[in-house]
This record gives sequence, C-alpha cells and structure tokens, in this order.
Amino acid sequence: MTGSPFAPIALAPPDPILGLTEAFHADPNPNKVNLGVGVYQDENGRVPVLKVVQKAEELWKACEDSKSYLPIDGVAAYNRQIQTLLLGSDSPVVAEGRAVTVQALGGTGALKIGADFLKRFFPGAGMYISSPSWENHRALFEAAGFQVHSYPYYDERTHSVDFERMVEMLRKLPSHSIVLLHGSCHNPTGVDLSRAQWDTLIDLFRSSNLIPFIDFAYQGFGEGLEEDAYGVRAFANAGIPCLIANSFSKTFSLYRERVGGLTILTSHAEESKRVLSQVKRVIRTNYSSPPSHGAQIVAMVLSDPQLRAGWEEELREMRERIHAMRSLFVQTLQEAGVEQDFGFIARQSGMFSYSGLSVEAVRHLRAEHSLYIVESGRICVAAMNRRNIGAICQAIASVLKSRNPVPAA
Repeated sequence: MTGSPFAPIALAPPDPILGLTEAFHADPNPNKVNLGVGVYQDENGRVPVLKVVQKAEELWKACEDSKSYLPIDGVAAYNRQIQTLLLGSDSPVVAEGRAVTVQALGGTGALKIGADFLKRFFPGAGMYISSPSWENHRALFEAAGFQVHSYPYYDERTHSVDFERMVEMLRKLPSHSIVLLHGSCHNPTGVDLSRAQWDTLIDLFRSSNLIPFIDFAYQGFGEGLEEDAYGVRAFANAGIPCLIANSFSKTFSLYRERVGGLTILTSHAEESKRVLSQVKRVIRTNYSSPPSHGAQIVAMVLSDPQLRAGWEEELREMRERIHAMRSLFVQTLQEAGVEQDFGFIARQSGMFSYSGLSVEAVRHLRAEHSLYIVESGRICVAAMNRRNIGAICQAIASVLKSRNPVPAA
C-alpha cells in the first residue's frame, strides 16, 4: 500500500483571532476574559438574539412555503433593502440602475466575491490595504491571487489617521490599483476618516483610475446609520465606480446566519447588466446560490416600518453601550493608577480599539491574568461590561506597572 497523498501537507498556522479564542476556551480560569473575539456582547457577556429578529423569525416561519434554491444573486427584496440602506432611499444611483447588489455569505463572502470578480478582469492589478487592517483582508485577497500591499493609515504617535502620508501614497499608485477602504468603525484601530478627509479622497479617486473597494461591516455602530454612510454615499454621489461589501453580522447579531452583500456601483444601467452577469458567474462556480433564512429576516425587518423602528432602537442601544464602555474603560484605568493617557480610546469608534499595549504586555496579560488580547494590541470594547471591566483594568495596570512595556501614549 502506498503512502497517503496528504502526508506532505504541513499543519497550517492558527488564525490569530480564532486561535486565540481556542486558547481562551481551553483556559480553566473561571475569571478569564476574551477581548480578542470580534463579536458584540451585551452587558451579561452574551451574544444577543435581537428581539426584532425573534419576532421576524416567527413571522417568516408562518409564511415560508418553500425550501427551493434561491436565485444565484439571492433574495431580491433583501438586495433592494441593502441598496436603500447603503445609498439612501432617494439615491439617483439606485433609481438609474447604476447599483448592482448580490447576497453574500457575510461580509467575508462579499469581499471574496468581489476579489474573485476583480481578479478575473484586472489580473495584473495590485491590491492595497490600510496599515494596519483586519487580518483576513490580506489573506483573502492573496488567496484570490493578488499581490497585496499596504498604504499608511494609522499614526501610533497621535492615535489618528496619518492622512497626509496616506494620500501621498495613493496618488502614486498605478492605474487600476485596487484600494480597500473601511467605510466606518475601522478594524482594528477604531480610528475613522473625517468627512473632510472623505471629500479629499473623492477628489483623488475622481481624477485617478484607482478602483475603490469599501468594506462596510459596521453601519450604525459608529455614529448612526446615516452618519456612518457618509463615505459610501460620497463615492456614489460623485459617480465613482466602486465595490462595497456590507454585513449584518454585527448590526443584526446574525453571525452564524452569514448575511452580507456585495454592491457594485457602475456608470450606467447597461453596464450594470454586464457586471451582474459576470458576478453571477463567480457565485455560480463558488457556492451556486446563497442560504435563505438570514436574508429573509433582514429583508422583512428593513421593509416593515414597525420592525425597522424596533431594530433601529436595539441598534442604538448596542452603539451607546459600546460608547459607554469606551469612556468607562478609560476612567477605570485611571482609577487603577495607570499613568499613561488612554483617552484616545474614548474618541475611537466601533467595536474595536488599538489599545497601544505592546506584544510583551499582551503576552503577560494572557499568561498571568487570563486576559486574551490579539498581539497587535487590538481589543474588542464590545466584550467589556460592568462586571468584568474592573478586573480587566486591574490586570492591565498590574502589567504596566510591573514591567513598564512600551507605553500607550
């Protein structure tokens, strides 16, 4: 008998976030805390099922009459609601047929569809992501066959966007380079572009042949549904063709249902038809058609005024709880005797924050206090609550005082 053909296959390195969660689950310490996980948790440390989702699921269960395949591009009503949410109810882009939307397997699936589509038609293009960016961005676009580069984004000294250097580099990129932008709640830093900076980018992209790809997974978690959409709508109103990947994992707490979408803005309706035909080819050769349940729930909620109002209220509560945890985290660190200024964390946006904690500090927090943080220092503020924040801050204070690693400010 010959040896297994799989024998030469090496063990893959663990995912930096999922691997951390596996280590967390294996830790026997009853007081362990996971600040590396990328999910919203409520005040009781649970990933909630939204009340409006429960209600919509009951309604859908009563009216669902088939388990047949969905179309390749998904639930039509869901795709229409995505366009309205992203671009506004009175968007001329939507009215003129210059927006193409397909249902996707979460935000990651939307990025993958877009990556495969772009690789098919721009095979020699370079891919540029922010420094830093979500860990999976690089891996995902490299898997699609792109050579992935970084552009300057975060300034560790000022805890803000290094916008001058960012623009300087983007102006020098070759034609048809693909630039990934974060629409709001930048992951991992929590530092977003201002409206004036978005406007500058609009001028830059309008005069270039760059291809913008906007990752928009947290609409409503920053300032609000309308406010967070400023950058996306600025590109749409300027008539700049681009790709937008959105997700309802966080804002509907539908993580396991894998509910996302890819929207491509085109120059005219006829172009939209051609683009859609090619995107559907990408989907057909990947998973053929998407699942139904999550998309039907989102479509039902967004199209029903009463359900929509209930969702916006629950979304507001989640957003405000995150804001409150940011402020409480900074305050509790001060009360624990931490001398470094962590005030910038209260000014950041969304679920995540670049804490400024060094790799050394992160490793000691895990080994000595069972406090799990990604080695980049990114923390999930949404995993904090009033029961664990005291222990979190005491652990950080202890490590900073005893070992004095690279300061946060």
